[in-house]
Parts: sequence; structure tokens; C-alpha cells
Amino acid sequence: MTARNLTPDRYREVTLAQMEVPLTHHALSEVLVGREAYRRTRFIVVRRGSEVALVEVTKASTAPLFSLITAVRVLAEVDECRFVHAPEVDTAVPSSLAAVASGLEEQVRCVIVQGKYGHVSFVLDPAPIRIRIVETVPPSPPKLVDQVRRLLEVGDDLPPIEVVPELIDLHELATALPSDHYLLPCRAGETAPPGARVDYLDERPAKADWVLVGCARSREIHRWFYGGEPPTVNACPRDLAAGGEPTLTKCCLLEEEIAIDGLQVTVPWGASLAEVRSGIAALARSLEPTWAPE
Repeated sequence: MTARNLTPDRYREVTLAQMEVPLTHHALSEVLVGREAYRRTRFIVVRRGSEVALVEVTKASTAPLFSLITAVRVLAEVDECRFVHAPEVDTAVPSSLAAVASGLEEQVRCVIVQGKYGHVSFVLDPAPIRIRIVETVPPSPPKLVDQVRRLLEVGDDLPPIEVVPELIDLHELATALPSDHYLLPCRAGETAPPGARVDYLDERPAKADWVLVGCARSREIHRWFYGGEPPTVNACPRDLAAGGEPTLTKCCLLEEEIAIDGLQVTVPWGASLAEVRSGIAALARSLEPTWAPE
């Protein structure tokens, strides 16, 4: 069984039961062993008043509709469990379960969530993967961060993941080369130090003495338009994302593929949701190669 981030493969594997016995291994075994259970039932969330415990059961067979329980294993005892009502949470999504767990004032081993559609599921020993998203602003919200968050809201086959945005402010970046005239790639990144003039490369303005705030592709376009390179502040998230942390970032030199370099994954600048999801999945496989819902 997975050592951490344990979630059920489907919440139909989870049964909710109310019992008036002590929620101990001995008492629960006496009540449950020999009782019939539905063939898909693997986990039982047992409640007694405000107390709750998580139990895993073994059945004689999974072939018939119901089969006798032959063994009981308490995965999390009363003092290790918290039951949370969160009707906005899709309990089929591990990252959403882990987010509920991390939001608790008191951390516990097992968080059981009754969420959207009334479904009940859990995460045991939550330890979400932390993925740094290196992105430039403006625009705001930063597109790549927004894409990752939207994907994780429905990522029911991904391990629990926590997004850690690392945003590079283009306005602050531009001050590395003080100037009264800046050239930015396009209006999506409209920003400049106070009092400075701004032009946009994609509008092909008349050539001037400016500082380019851009990347390798911006320099290529500048050479195409004007035949040379101006002083440049490098604004490429891929280049600025140095460090050994698990990182997802983007680069406009990539057009239809993702690049994997150790724990850094880079997607195209205009990446589709499918490409971003491939990047997240690649990082997840590197960090939790054996993880799967139980």
C-alpha cells in the first residue's frame, strides 16, 4: 500500500457506517468480520457520534454482488482522523482532498471529506507534491498558473499536487536596464517603469533607441524587423527558473512539444491545456513514480 497520499481509486469503494461500538480494531473486527459487504467496498468510514475512524476490509471474494468480510485493518484511528463537510469539493480529485487537509488548523493523518454530490472520500498521510510555476506578469492572472489550477480541479488520476506560483514582475525586471523607452513583445505584457515610453514589437513600430524586455524569440523578431539587437532584459521564464525544485514553466521557442530537463518541465508559450497537463504528469511521474489511487 502507498506510504503517503493514499486515496481510493473510486469513491464507490468507500462506505459510510454509523456504529455504537468503540472504534478500536478489536471492537470493529468483532462487528464487521463475518458481515456481508458490497463487492466494491474496500474502505469503511466508521462514525460513532463525533468520532470517526477509517477501516480497510478484506472480503472472501469480489466476484458475487456481496461477500463476507474476512479481515479488518484500521488505517487511521479516532485521534488520527478528521471528518470535514466541504460541499464545493470534488472528492474524486486527490489534489482537492489534499487542499482540504492542508487547510485544517490541526494536521491529522487522515482527512475524510464529504463533498460535492454528497460523496465521501479521504486522503491518508497527505504529502502533496509541490510544483513551482515560474511565470511572468502581467497579464494577470498569469495564464500558466491559471491553467494548472483548472487542470488540478479535475485531475482525478494525478497525485495530490500543491501549486507554488513564482511570478516575475516585468515592471521590476525592466529596471535592470534603466531607460526612458522600452520595447515589449506585445500589449499582453503592458508595463513599464513610471514615465517611460513603451512600444510593442508585434506592432512593428518605427525603430528607436529602446531597451527590449523579451526573450530569444523577441530578439529574433527584432533582428528580422530592424537588422540588429538592442540592449535586452531577458524575460524568458525558462531561463529565469533556475533552481533544483520541481518546476513547470514556459518558453516561446517551443511550439508543439514539451521539454523535460530533470525536475524542470517547459511547455510552449501558448500551450494548450493538453500540453500543460502533459507537463504536470511528467513532473508527477518523476516525483511519485509508484503513486496510484488504491
